[in-house]
Amino acid sequence: MSALRRALRDLPEPVYVDVLESENAYRMVVDLPGVTPEMVTVDIVDGRIEIEAQRPKEVPEGFTYRSETRDPILDVELPLPEDATGTDAEALVDRGILTLTLPKTEDAAETVIPIEDR
Repeated sequence: MSALRRALRDLPEPVYVDVLESENAYRMVVDLPGVTPEMVTVDIVDGRIEIEAQRPKEVPEGFTYRSETRDPILDVELPLPEDATGTDAEALVDRGILTLTLPKTEDAAETVIPIEDR
């Protein structure tokens, strides 16, 4: 998971991602204020997690932007942990929080290798 940790350190400052791990899965929690499920896509492509969210900004009549601090588009790519799979992954958006659960692959289970004496 070190590649994922390095990628998380390199995310733009306003992107907040928590990564949790259990015996069977990883869970990523991504803050996406103002985003609904229809505004988000999550894809697993070539060993990478691609998250894209588009947040519409409505400008009241008679007003124009003088300064914008929130980017209306979030486009993030993170490496998929080596022992995780996109198969049977689950994603949920609730009140602007994306929760992505990535199952671990069965063949990535810990293995004890016996040591022989010659």
